[in-house]
Amino acid sequence: MTSSPRPPHVGYLLDNARAEAGERFVWLAELFDGVTRGHFDRLGVGAGSRCWEVGAGGRSIPEALAAAVGPTGHVLATDIDPSWLEAGDGYEVRRHDVAADPPPEPGTFDLVHARLVLVHVPDRARALATMAAALRPGGWLLVEDADTALQPLACLDDSGPAQRRANRLRDAFRQLLTRRGADLRYGRTLPRALREAGLADVAAAGSFPVGGLPCDRLEAATIRHVRGELVAAGLAGDAEIDAHLAAVQAGELDLTLAPLISAWGRRPAEEPPASG
Repeated sequence: MTSSPRPPHVGYLLDNARAEAGERFVWLAELFDGVTRGHFDRLGVGAGSRCWEVGAGGRSIPEALAAAVGPTGHVLATDIDPSWLEAGDGYEVRRHDVAADPPPEPGTFDLVHARLVLVHVPDRARALATMAAALRPGGWLLVEDADTALQPLACLDDSGPAQRRANRLRDAFRQLLTRRGADLRYGRTLPRALREAGLADVAAAGSFPVGGLPCDRLEAATIRHVRGELVAAGLAGDAEIDAHLAAVQAGELDLTLAPLISAWGRRPAEEPPASG
């Protein structure tokens, strides 16, 4: 009897077990934490709020939420691999798979947030339903995800060999993501997905960093993280990868990222019981 082929989505490509994951968390925080904190403020996160950070990865967002809610609030940070989180820094840490486990403390959170999580989750609808179920009536769900099909280039200014090589490698990276079950068009679907999850007052915005040290450092950490997979899949060679990393290190490229789409929606207030 032959074994079934391995599903293409098994295993998260950018898993937390590698040292490069910690580097990526640092530079993602540098690029996007200001955007995310702005949404927290807009949605009313403050003293006493109860917040669930889904797929937290690193510590920056749980720490920001803990500072915002203060000692009268509560922050729960979860991840399938919470090894980069520090329990006791003002937030609770739990191991949790948002696509497989029931919602923790259902119906109790003022804010549930996930950034760059659902794009990698095969059963996104189930994960979204789990997060929505954790909201109290009137609570907000904020989901932020990339849309790499909307803007697939590493270098918008495709002006020379180094830039074209960067774009080839970005395309190879996108192929790896697709093979692992990522939806490269997911970001643009978020407003509709939130409405379909039963949320109200849905709106969205986008963020699109171009150039600078954080983009360079994130690119280098990401390429080092997936280098073995790129070579094993025949999508890139060691010499090409080395040349690209050297160009990044030299600051020769104006690197960019896929747009981050931030979408938010509110769980409707419970309807009053009908009078008899």
